[in-house]
Amino acid sequence: MRRRRLTLAGLTAAAVIAAGCTMPAFAPRTDAEREATPPGAAPNWQPCPEVADELVGRSAPQMRYECARVQVPRDWSGGGGATAGPGAGQTFDISLIRARSTQQRDRIGSLLVNPGGPGGSGVDTAVYLSFGEQYGGLPDSILERFDIVGFDPRGVARSSPVECISDADLDAVFGFDPDPQSQESFDDLVALGRRIGQGCGDKYGDQLPLYGTEQAARDMDAIRAAVGDEKLSYLGYSYGTLLGATYAQLFPARVRALVLDGAVDPRQGLIEGSEGQAKGFERAFDNFTRWCAANAARCPIAPDARAAVISAIDKAKVSPARSADGREATAGWVFYAVISSLYTESGWQELARAIDQLEGGNPQGVFRLADNYADRDANGRYTNLFDANTAINCADEEERPSLERIRQLQTQWRQQYPLFGPALAVGLISCTEWPGGSDPYPTGRADGAPPILVVGTTGDPATPYEQTPALAEMLGVGRVLTWEGEGHTAYPQTACITEAVDAYLIDLTVPAEGKRCPAR
Repeated sequence: MRRRRLTLAGLTAAAVIAAGCTMPAFAPRTDAEREATPPGAAPNWQPCPEVADELVGRSAPQMRYECARVQVPRDWSGGGGATAGPGAGQTFDISLIRARSTQQRDRIGSLLVNPGGPGGSGVDTAVYLSFGEQYGGLPDSILERFDIVGFDPRGVARSSPVECISDADLDAVFGFDPDPQSQESFDDLVALGRRIGQGCGDKYGDQLPLYGTEQAARDMDAIRAAVGDEKLSYLGYSYGTLLGATYAQLFPARVRALVLDGAVDPRQGLIEGSEGQAKGFERAFDNFTRWCAANAARCPIAPDARAAVISAIDKAKVSPARSADGREATAGWVFYAVISSLYTESGWQELARAIDQLEGGNPQGVFRLADNYADRDANGRYTNLFDANTAINCADEEERPSLERIRQLQTQWRQQYPLFGPALAVGLISCTEWPGGSDPYPTGRADGAPPILVVGTTGDPATPYEQTPALAEMLGVGRVLTWEGEGHTAYPQTACITEAVDAYLIDLTVPAEGKRCPAR
């Protein structure tokens, strides 16, 4: 359904779970009743420890949480004073959370964070990051110098959320054959995409383009002003790098420090971005299969993990395993379990176990992985992650491929990227069948901005490493930091990466040109 998707980068949520806490698939929306601050006014911060309690089961040690909502114009054209057109004179409410350490010293300002997606909750992410390095969050050196401010972008989670895709339709999308080869099956998928698009168009009409990235980047500047920072310090993952890059182009003189981790190349269209992901996931899967062959004691589907996975998907097309409640592990659910596991190297062993259990008729491991990716809870309810994901992605895209072109790409990419290519091709249907116009973001230099740190991981499946130098080059002030590791995003995975990013955020020290950090 998308070309950009991040499951909280795995860097925080998985670590919190491993520490004995739980992260619900359906995130709480506890600040929905807070009154929004009018544009230009200071936020009315109120204590909200319940957000951490509901997300993780407790607050982080020595951290205080406060929440607020700010109003922003729905349409920023004319400086936010649009007098005509969709959304003119109306506002969106943007939800914020501020995590502040009780040990704070020599405060630098706020560090605004975004986990990507598009559709990921920055409010949730700020909570996870606040748990500190011991649990996979931010280092104490950062927590003690910055307020960690998370925001849900417009249309996401608690911020005037886009909600127009039913749970049943999302089940159908994720469960669908990832490579529908017959024309009848392909047409069924098109009909599903058309039904979803029509429902969202009926509800939101000509305001759908207002959920695009440029509008959200302008919201970020309103947040910067609202929290009282003269210049922006920002940590963006995956799609969050696109938000950050857009901000830098719009407001270069208001940049203090931007860390863009898991870079998106803004100059890639839908087709180029989807092919890049097909290549990236294929490469990451090859890395998984090599690990499996070399670690047979930990990989029950060794020595040929690729054959085992392909066999599991093929079998699920004709005879899907059923769980105790009757839910079928169709080919689509098996495929998304594979996708989910490749976001972090720690997911490889879980995938191997899940495929092995599926062969024995038990689909629970597959559902656990796939549901984590889909943000689906045990009752079959979804967050609005994919409603927002589709609305934002499609608002950003000026050119959308025809169904005929998608069918051609499906065949072509099946040859080049056999496991992931067809699914990434047919995923383009979502924007082809999406109603409304577009509002493309800028793709140019950030002249006047200070150096911007662009971080890339060589084994990243979702934002392949090739996009890292491309984004740095486009901005003109980008400095590349490379992690020779696996999975999606790098900070704060190793001491080398952490030290380089921390020095940049705290002291504005830019890493040496060409700096590379080893996997371990």
